[in-house]
Amino acid sequence: MAKFVLAGKADCPYYAKAELLADVLRQKLPDFHIHKICVHPTDWKVWLEDTCALHGWKHSSSPIVWRELVDRGGKGMLLGGFSDFLEHARGYYGITSDMTTDLMLKIAAENLQTKELCMREEFQRCNSLTPLHVWISSALNPVCYNLIPQLFTPGPFPNSPAINLHLLDTDGSVEQLRELKIETEDLALPHLHEVTIHSDQTQAFHQAHFIIVLDDPLSKRDRNDEQDDKEHAVSRVAERFRCYGQLIEANAQKDVRVLVAGDVFINLKCSLLIENVPSVDPCNFVSMATQLECEAKAQLAQKLAVKTTGQFGIPEGLVFSMPVSFRAGQWSPRLDVSVTDELKTKLEACTDELKTVSMRIKYLTWHTVLCLPLSLHFFVMHLEDTFSKAKYSSYTNMLLKEQCGDFSGI
Repeated sequence: MAKFVLAGKADCPYYAKAELLADVLRQKLPDFHIHKICVHPTDWKVWLEDTCALHGWKHSSSPIVWRELVDRGGKGMLLGGFSDFLEHARGYYGITSDMTTDLMLKIAAENLQTKELCMREEFQRCNSLTPLHVWISSALNPVCYNLIPQLFTPGPFPNSPAINLHLLDTDGSVEQLRELKIETEDLALPHLHEVTIHSDQTQAFHQAHFIIVLDDPLSKRDRNDEQDDKEHAVSRVAERFRCYGQLIEANAQKDVRVLVAGDVFINLKCSLLIENVPSVDPCNFVSMATQLECEAKAQLAQKLAVKTTGQFGIPEGLVFSMPVSFRAGQWSPRLDVSVTDELKTKLEACTDELKTVSMRIKYLTWHTVLCLPLSLHFFVMHLEDTFSKAKYSSYTNMLLKEQCGDFSGI
């Protein structure tokens, strides 16, 4: 089966001629399939550069034709421009094109008129929608590639007519973000309205309804260094997340939901965001340690790091891992869990250790805690027999679905 893609400028006469030739081939050859991409002249140059960069091609004119090799597991194979397409059709199928120049120009004008009409209709449709703005920071994190498709499954945002996905990364290159954007658009995800990329954080989280923070600025080397270097690394984390909190306060919706994920200091990150976003309910912030995801999913159905109000004897205001339940998009602590004397002693030890760490780095003006996996392990061991084991195919998907409950009406 032959699968071809034909793309060109809407006002290009040679695109019009190639389009007619493709139609003839499709009519005469049952196994010939063609996908056409008509691009407005003002967008053509950027579109062509991005497409060629993604596939590693070199092409500078309209139209461009390539053959899809997806059935054999390979990437697209560049055929070339109109002359190459014509030669291919003549050599392989014995079919050519005799379109006159006047007809080429007429069809090109009609293509441009139709394209502009479609763009106006799309603009009107977009203005009539109220899209949900979802932001992902550190979007070049490998986790993001698996996360994006999950966001568009029926669970997280079931009744949202359109979703604007914003990909933010201040550490990577713009070229990498462009490639991620193209790959995301190629997924043809349901309800995906627009994908935008951001490398400048000054406009970050604009109109955000939901934010997923994947930033993990500590390298493996940082995690293995001596304590003084670790404190310097923590200082960098604090600086970034204070800035994020201020941007959320200034730019995001007041009912924004924030999910913080990562390998280290996730409770600290979540706490810093809460402190710097006073206008948003602290209950709208949750954190999840990705390195403990498998263990948590195997033993607990719903457990997050959240801001405490004194539950289980944990001092008020700390971001601490505890069992929670969800209802209508809101979490609440599982107060039916009994705290034994042994567990209480261990929790007190954790709290004392956290206070000691806080005093050691008080020059950073923190009032909350580092993320310590120890606290998670205590609760996991204690609750192993209390709750049934989770049987979700994706713990992350479950978390997004529950935390986004209030977005179902948008």
